[in-house]
Amino acid sequence: MGVVRATGSHLMTASSDRASSAVLVAVHLPHVSDHEFHSSLDELERLVSTLGYKTAARITQTRAHLEAGAVLGEGKLHELGELTGGSGRIEASIPKKKSKAQLKREDAVGSAADADDDVGHGDDVGDSDETTEDAEDHNARESDRARNRSIKLVAVDHDISPSQARNLERATGCTVLDRTGVIIEIFHRHAKSREARLQVEIARLVYTAPRLRESPSGKERQQGRGAGESALELDRRKIRDRIAELRQELEAIAHEQTVRRQHRKQSRRVALVGYTNAGKSSLMRALTGSEVYVENKLFATLDTTVRALHPESKPRILISDTVGFIKKLPHDLVASFKSTLDEALEASHLLHVVDASDPSWPEQLQVTRNVLEEIGAGAVPSTVVMNKVDRLGETELANLRAQMPEAWFISAHKPSDVAAVRDRIIALFESLYEQASLTLPYSMQSVLSEMHEQGRVLEQNYEQDGIHVLFRAPPETLARLRAKLTRSLD
Repeated sequence: MGVVRATGSHLMTASSDRASSAVLVAVHLPHVSDHEFHSSLDELERLVSTLGYKTAARITQTRAHLEAGAVLGEGKLHELGELTGGSGRIEASIPKKKSKAQLKREDAVGSAADADDDVGHGDDVGDSDETTEDAEDHNARESDRARNRSIKLVAVDHDISPSQARNLERATGCTVLDRTGVIIEIFHRHAKSREARLQVEIARLVYTAPRLRESPSGKERQQGRGAGESALELDRRKIRDRIAELRQELEAIAHEQTVRRQHRKQSRRVALVGYTNAGKSSLMRALTGSEVYVENKLFATLDTTVRALHPESKPRILISDTVGFIKKLPHDLVASFKSTLDEALEASHLLHVVDASDPSWPEQLQVTRNVLEEIGAGAVPSTVVMNKVDRLGETELANLRAQMPEAWFISAHKPSDVAAVRDRIIALFESLYEQASLTLPYSMQSVLSEMHEQGRVLEQNYEQDGIHVLFRAPPETLARLRAKLTRSLD
């Protein structure tokens, strides 16, 4: 059977080698501003760094469109080939078989060349200048080869077709991943929970399926297959079957999570959303006093974590951390992580956490809003939290406050800022409360405990006709308690 490969997406097992390097490739298209272009390329470098690769070089080109064959024009492709040790040309992956006559001619030429070398072997002895130059050239070539050997990845800051990826691989001799492939590989490495692993595997398979190709080496064998079904068709069918199986497993897990969310439905819930590496997990850890995983890498958190606000409030408020967003986030990943993002959809309030120290924060905030709109959470009440303000100068901070007057300005590493965020979260919910006076029969004292859990008891007096309670709570809570009291009197 021919060898089946996922070109451009043999999603890598490399990068355990710390010496591995990457070359970044990007085309500056007419509709993209200089700031957007360089910001996107800087972000790709951080993505590649998250995979464990050091960026050795950047190859950029200004063009009206991506080259259909291999993204770059001929000159830049040759430059890329020199960096990676590849040919810099789009060649057939398997060379044509040479005829016996060609092989005989090449052997004859090679023998003649060897004889010439033997005759002239002693002529160069004593030519010290030429020997020194040859040694220097040799050392330079060896240095280039060592550098080229360390380059294992070509990362393209665009979504490219399978044929473009295949052509780039032929020209460079390296693994080629487009931006989507890099992000999917990061997700694959960082997924911890069963749900996240299933979601990522689905996204990987969806990405891989169109990139499967039949290697031209080897002949097709039809052992055990249906009439006319090639190895490539068989593998694609296996992928479709596997995706269907994974989605069934994911639906079962999603059902369990839906049940858990139903149990939390009466709780006040705040979801932290925002661009990757904006500081959501750091803020989550500070607000809840929990050991949430925090690392200065893109997509360090993929699994939703739910914890109670600490010190615990009455009524209880839950905080959830969600997967970060990024520009050009693959649609399949958004779809795969829908159950995770449902935490944002079903939250009472969203906190948009923004890295205020990043010059690209306006674009990042817009990306977050766009994704929330895509999953149907655009109408959920929200507040922008400008994080990492400790990295700004006084003038920068003053300008930012003028630009975003409604936002909260904090550093998740300052306890006083975190305490202020906690108070503001509680105030958000209490601003929606209504106040009412209720009289509870002594036979319903258990309801008093429920009132302490579901709202704020301002006064309680024990009178002859029952317990008089001055109570503040959400309108739906008051309506439910009144209905319960009415039923008890009937």
